[in-house]
Amino acid sequence: MYGNPTFDCDGASIRAHCRQLATVVTIKGAVDDANVECVRRHVRRFILAEKPFVLDLSDVISFDREAISLLFTVDDVCTAAGVEWSLVASRSVEQALGECGIEFDAAGSVPEALNHFADAMVARRQLLPLLTKTA
Repeated sequence: MYGNPTFDCDGASIRAHCRQLATVVTIKGAVDDANVECVRRHVRRFILAEKPFVLDLSDVISFDREAISLLFTVDDVCTAAGVEWSLVASRSVEQALGECGIEFDAAGSVPEALNHFADAMVARRQLLPLLTKTA
């Protein structure tokens, strides 16, 4: 199969897109205790060093409390890889996080997350000439 295949994890479908600004992993369906390990395995594969990461859960219709561990895994792996990441959450993800009193910085959409990474890249590029000048 050509292109970006979809991985099925017992009710959750996962698709990854490597874009210029970031790797975007989109999950659709339900993430729960029964499939969170499968989802976690697939998502971890797409977190790459030096490439910002967007976890798009905007089409997740059910997100159990046990599934919150996925977000902590993404945060840990991204921190270890030294990459910034952004969450795009559906209403069910926001509700599960709110019920547990957990907050993650989230973007309203994938384009918003990508714009954030683009702005950060521009800021770093503007800073670079200042760092390389000699007295």
